[in-house]
Amino acid sequence: MKGWNPPGRADTHSKRRGLRTYTDNRCGLSRLREGKGPVLLRSALPDDAESVADVYLRSRRELVAFAPLAHTDDEVRAWIRESLIPEAGVTVAVKAGSVVGMQAVSRDEEFSWIDQLYVDPDWVGRGIGSSLLEHALAELVPPIRLYTFQENRRSRGFYEGRGFRAVAFGDGTGNEEGCPDVLYEWRP
Repeated sequence: MKGWNPPGRADTHSKRRGLRTYTDNRCGLSRLREGKGPVLLRSALPDDAESVADVYLRSRRELVAFAPLAHTDDEVRAWIRESLIPEAGVTVAVKAGSVVGMQAVSRDEEFSWIDQLYVDPDWVGRGIGSSLLEHALAELVPPIRLYTFQENRRSRGFYEGRGFRAVAFGDGTGNEEGCPDVLYEWRP
């Protein structure tokens, strides 16, 4: 649905298309040799909408269960299909032919943003999130900002361990879920 900004972020604007396979440390990306072949990071295509929605919804329900979804599954799927993929810089991580992670990025006048970064719960801890984040750090112009929920300790540790620092704490009034959040920033 147009104009929907989960959680507490402005619409994304950048459009990027391309195909990149990272099997070495180009752009600082780590090797992933689990399963069949390397992870493939590429721009999301319209046909990826259902898989991206599956990753998003599963990750939100299983890994961020404390933050209730503010929209129905059908609304989320429509937003991803009609707005997020066509209008945002969405990258998918593909492993063994399946989308196992996704991220959406944008840029405003002052900052680059990581608007979404989700990994299928079955693939957490296998380097997918790290590859997506390292891709964003290599592609975006710093400073780079993102929001996560204060209660999401795993996410906070993930970003802090990669050099992001908390710059502001919110009480939840700035996001649809109503959950306290934290604004992180990364600078080289």
